[in-house]
Amino acid sequence: MKIFSFISCLTLLVSVMSCGGNGVNEDEPLTDPNELTKVEGGKFEGGVMRLNSIEDYTSLFPASINDIYSTHIASQGYEGLLRLNQKTLEVEPCLAESFDIDKDKTKYTFHLRKGVKYIDDECFAGGKGREINANDFKYCFEFLCSNHKENKWTSLFRDRLVGANEYASGAETSVAGITVIDDYTLELELLNPFSSFPNLLTILAAAAYPQEAIDRYGYDGMQNKIVGSGPFIPTEIENGKKVVFVKNNNYWRTDEFGNKLPFLNQIEFTFIKDKNAELKAFQEDELDMIWGIPVEEIQNIMGSLEEAKDGLNKEFEVQSINSLNIQYYGFLYTSKVFADVRVRRAFNYAVDRDSLTNFVLQGEGSPAHNGFVPEMSGYPSETVKGFEYNPALAKKLMKEAGFPDGKGFPEITLNLNASGGVNEKIADAITYMLNKNLGVNIALNVMPMSELHPKVERGEVDFWRFGWIADYPDPSNFLYLFHGKNIIEGKETSINYFRYSNPEFDKVYEESLVEIDAEKRMKLYAQADQILMDDAVIMPLFFNIDIRLIDPDIQDFDINEMEVRDLSVVYYKKTNKGNVRVYDILEAEEGVDEE
Repeated sequence: MKIFSFISCLTLLVSVMSCGGNGVNEDEPLTDPNELTKVEGGKFEGGVMRLNSIEDYTSLFPASINDIYSTHIASQGYEGLLRLNQKTLEVEPCLAESFDIDKDKTKYTFHLRKGVKYIDDECFAGGKGREINANDFKYCFEFLCSNHKENKWTSLFRDRLVGANEYASGAETSVAGITVIDDYTLELELLNPFSSFPNLLTILAAAAYPQEAIDRYGYDGMQNKIVGSGPFIPTEIENGKKVVFVKNNNYWRTDEFGNKLPFLNQIEFTFIKDKNAELKAFQEDELDMIWGIPVEEIQNIMGSLEEAKDGLNKEFEVQSINSLNIQYYGFLYTSKVFADVRVRRAFNYAVDRDSLTNFVLQGEGSPAHNGFVPEMSGYPSETVKGFEYNPALAKKLMKEAGFPDGKGFPEITLNLNASGGVNEKIADAITYMLNKNLGVNIALNVMPMSELHPKVERGEVDFWRFGWIADYPDPSNFLYLFHGKNIIEGKETSINYFRYSNPEFDKVYEESLVEIDAEKRMKLYAQADQILMDDAVIMPLFFNIDIRLIDPDIQDFDINEMEVRDLSVVYYKKTNKGNVRVYDILEAEEGVDEE
């Protein structure tokens, strides 16, 4: 809807019903975690940030995480060689202070920072965290090349690192392309040049964790534990209820003014599952930010702009951005129900994506008419022909498949997570369209993401709802989900949830990965995307428009297309609001007389 093009141009400051301030009190002792102390650059250290996750985490072990909810929590405690800048999404140094690339662009040499330590934990001698070294990364990266059931990223280094495939097959006991030169130097050798390789190393799965933690707690124990080197240390972990982090006083990073990071004293995650209840908690000053607002509340939130000028209390900021995040319904390619491509295409043509985004989502999304890959720099998404709304063609295809007006087609189940209730509203609309246009009956099976995700990974459901948000800003991060080589014999789980195998797709996708010329590579990506559309492997629905409501006292919490969160740089500004509102300041700047 037009309202969101307006949001993307302006930062809106509106009021909700709650008391002002962020808990700062000059008379409180310094031991109060909410106390703020001014540091260089006009920033403040201290404060407690309260966030919410509408889904339970599926795991806190880096190699087992491939959902955004778990990432937002675990990334506060783990780090890798490289990181993405929260503002620009550019790759920048992390535990590697620098790296070199040889002239053939196949050999990367990483120079690790000295003196960076894991947090204190009982897994270490004397309970004291030791220094991170290159052998840690060799250990973690070789695990990512394994077929272990807890490794959800088997495709990350396969067909990329020299010796990764041989290690996975058991032919070798180590990965030849991972070489420890010394404690602070790690060399990674690629089979072919791959321009996005540094991006791969920013993914949470590539973070460092100590072997001592695995030896003591096992992979199962690490699902609910964090032993890393990140800016925050977990003090309370209870999935579905609360996760609390405190400041890591030994964290290595500093900001541009030389201030030690992080600024915040504490982070608290709650797990309010209902979006309306989450919004209410924000309005009552129990949360400092919410990501996504209930669609039925969008007009009310926007309408509160005028009410704000009448003197309501606490201000909040609205942030909006087009996200690299697609919402889709998936078909199990090997199931009998969806074995016929005509059925899969009929399902796609029967859905009115424009009505879905305009009326059901109230503009909080853009229809996915051009393939699976979102619009991004350099990618010719306009050349990919997806699915327009065509109920007549949908009926014709179902009839050709032997199911005229849906007769003889089995009742099927759409498996989905609630996501605060939004997914159910969308599902009600889509299943109505499918029933109206195709005559098919679809039941809904709503469950937590922590239950749905494993079922989809194991290929146990025929039809499901998922979303995919980019791990790094490149089309390959979306297309690799469909790579046939991700289906590994003997391994029950797969990132290729669809169990899709098409030699033509694999050929084009693999060519794209080794193509050095950027324009040619993007065209190959689009060609692979088109193959997916022609095979109707999935039902692309819409690309998210991410909306945040955030306390304006929170600074340097930049929104980005991937919802990458670097809470180490976030800080509270110290204000004494009283009766002064942001709109008073804006009016003064515009020359309006103040009373």
